[in-house]
Amino acid sequence: MLKQKISAFILKVCGWKIEKEVDLPEKCVFCIAPHTSNWDFFVGFFAYPAIGGTGKQFMIKKDWFVFPFNLFFKAAGGIPVDRSKKVSTVDQLVEACNNTDHFHLGITPEGTRSANSNWKRGFYYIAKNANIPIVLIYFDYGKKVVGLKKIFHPTDDADADMAEIKDYYRGVTAKYPEKFVI
Repeated sequence: MLKQKISAFILKVCGWKIEKEVDLPEKCVFCIAPHTSNWDFFVGFFAYPAIGGTGKQFMIKKDWFVFPFNLFFKAAGGIPVDRSKKVSTVDQLVEACNNTDHFHLGITPEGTRSANSNWKRGFYYIAKNANIPIVLIYFDYGKKVVGLKKIFHPTDDADADMAEIKDYYRGVTAKYPEKFVI
């Protein structure tokens, strides 16, 4: 509870507010967009406990897991991802989810801070295969709002689901708007 209050206070001092209309499930994948800046990590770092999050899992490029950064990212709940290997990250994360009572995993579907309209679907398939919901979260830099207003349950139509998920983020202002493509 103290961590939640401190994190909310830090966000408030920085001019950010939380708009939360849904409760966090015990297990879910967070689809976080837009992702156009390294500042997104810091907003998320304080927003997660401020919204009542108690676990801490997020994927981050393995390249960031070098000393001394690895100490910080490991303590913060970072899961290093090696994109150069053809290992099923989805299967590994589904297994991790199935072997715990509490699972919150934050993923930025753009997969890069550059403009990319071809969002990666790993977050979607982790949720679908683990039979857990996706909480749609946005960081709106124009309004300085972290929004949690929708929980999405994957269906058997990935293309239609992805179109609906992307549509949720229309009108959200990224840190660098020219890099956010839906």
